[in-house]
Amino acid sequence: MAATHNGIHYYDVSTRYARISVSDSGGNGLPVLFIHGNSSSKEIFCHQVEYFKKNYRVLALDLPGHGASSNASEPRKAYSMPAYAHTVIEVLEKIGINRVVVFGWSLGGHIGLEMLALFPKMIGLMICGTPPVAAGKDNVALGFRQSEHMGLAGKADFTEEDVKNYAYETVGINAPHDQFIIDAVARTDGLSRQYMFEAFTSPQATDQRLLAETSKIPLAIVNGSGDPFINAQYIEGLNYQNLWQEQVISLAGVDHAPFWEAPTRFNPILADFLCDF
Repeated sequence: MAATHNGIHYYDVSTRYARISVSDSGGNGLPVLFIHGNSSSKEIFCHQVEYFKKNYRVLALDLPGHGASSNASEPRKAYSMPAYAHTVIEVLEKIGINRVVVFGWSLGGHIGLEMLALFPKMIGLMICGTPPVAAGKDNVALGFRQSEHMGLAGKADFTEEDVKNYAYETVGINAPHDQFIIDAVARTDGLSRQYMFEAFTSPQATDQRLLAETSKIPLAIVNGSGDPFINAQYIEGLNYQNLWQEQVISLAGVDHAPFWEAPTRFNPILADFLCDF
């Protein structure tokens, strides 16, 4: 179902595993795709859509099992980082995108890292709240901090309290907690959390650390200094070959979603990154 609101076009794209809801500012500018995190939705990028739509073709989508997209027809196959990446690529191919810069937040950043090996049309990647980790539970653990609500990331069935806790923690305790954020968590197919997390910690998972360290395209990393989920020291200590500005950028006083909590500080950084393309 297609619609237009405030100059943004909304439409669905049929893919192998799900019907995907897309927002698209249109135009002839460089396409920039925003990929949301676990149990979120494309609406979390509203501040970026407004900021960048004049100069870029701003795209965002809801992952399978999230937001206005359908649940996956084959959950066990569709709900993993590599499968999400293939779904995103299928959408981009179907709407005719020949070059794109991707911003991925949290799970979305992991999907972006997967795309490094799968999609040569991605010419730049910025990630946020996303530790690039090697395969296996022990390697995954190196990239994360054990926080009170970290276990919710892979939990299938949420109580009302779980919904609120996860929503508040992921966007930042001191950030605005708009109702759509809570609704997005409540709407998410719980199997998408469970199966994604199981696949992520499997020995057969992708070595995202290797992809990040050897990336031939520019990789930008912007994190909040107060992020309760990630091990900042681990992320800053990797041996990147093509890290934008040769440093991991840390924004003081914000948590897991700086683009939402502090858009006036975040957006100019992404704008600088996009100027390189």
